[in-house]
Amino acid sequence: MKKIKFVCVALCAFLAGFSSLYAGGKKDSDSRKNTVVVYTYDSFASEWGPGPELVKRFEEATGYKLDLVNCGDAIQALNKAVLEKNKVQADIVLGIDNSCVKMALDAGILDNYTAKDSDKIIDSSISSALGGNELVTAFDYGHFAIIWDSASSLPAPKSLEDLTSETYAKKIILMDPRTSTPGLGFLAWTVSLFGDSYKDYWEKLRPNILSMTTGWSEGWGMFLKGEAPLVISYTTSPAYCIEYDKTDRYKTLLFDQGHIMQVEGLALLKNAPNPEGAKAFIDFMISAKAQETLPLTQWMYPVNKEVSLPASYSAAVPELPKTLSSDSARTQSAIEDVIKILGK
Repeated sequence: MKKIKFVCVALCAFLAGFSSLYAGGKKDSDSRKNTVVVYTYDSFASEWGPGPELVKRFEEATGYKLDLVNCGDAIQALNKAVLEKNKVQADIVLGIDNSCVKMALDAGILDNYTAKDSDKIIDSSISSALGGNELVTAFDYGHFAIIWDSASSLPAPKSLEDLTSETYAKKIILMDPRTSTPGLGFLAWTVSLFGDSYKDYWEKLRPNILSMTTGWSEGWGMFLKGEAPLVISYTTSPAYCIEYDKTDRYKTLLFDQGHIMQVEGLALLKNAPNPEGAKAFIDFMISAKAQETLPLTQWMYPVNKEVSLPASYSAAVPELPKTLSSDSARTQSAIEDVIKILGK
């Protein structure tokens, strides 16, 4: 899950500098063999996300140096890896989910690796969402949901169809499916529910969209500032507000129609400069040592079944009515249609 604050420009520039440093060949080869470079998204790498603690724990456990390169959102991280496929700079791309996994597989940029004990640690239903192969290893999961500001004067919608009502004109914050996995996840949700009629749904929804941000952090930030009372996020998002802000103002809305699950994974890149270090990081990411950091930083469910959840999850996350299946290929093919409808 994406975190609850904005990513500052200075951090982006700082991390981008790391990327260009490697690209420019300014690190000697011996140093590069001891460094694992991971392309990831803003909130994962941010100071309030899991990144800093994971860097500390991984380096202590393995002796490798870990550099998390902030590429914006997860799809932007994947796109960067694709663009560099003929001159690979990173070792791992992190943030590939079940809505964009086909894009990653079709690009042919991933190398096989099965994480140590992954068959014992990760439930098969979670692994299968990412193809059930040796290319992408799941590290967390959650469900998309509309989050409602209960302090607003608007009633809570009870379905995706309700979101098209004039009641919610300019009251909804979404993310761009071309750059954001929550944006792509919401699109997958509409395709799953409405099938061939998804374009009709988006035509009706268009007047009610206040903003379609590039990434989750920006959209969630707008929501917390009160710019709109509805935002696409995760069922677990309000747990943050209970845990740290001591408020239950923000509510997860459950729709009887069901919700789309997101499974996030990471993968070894073909021709990675440091494949052994990359494999060590993949093994580490599903270990209890790494997984126990995720619930209160990533705000997603850990895939390691040994990790317990904080009390804020029980208080904030209602039981899902059902989980809907999503079709990565069909979702990808719908992106262009929806962008045309929205005039983006």
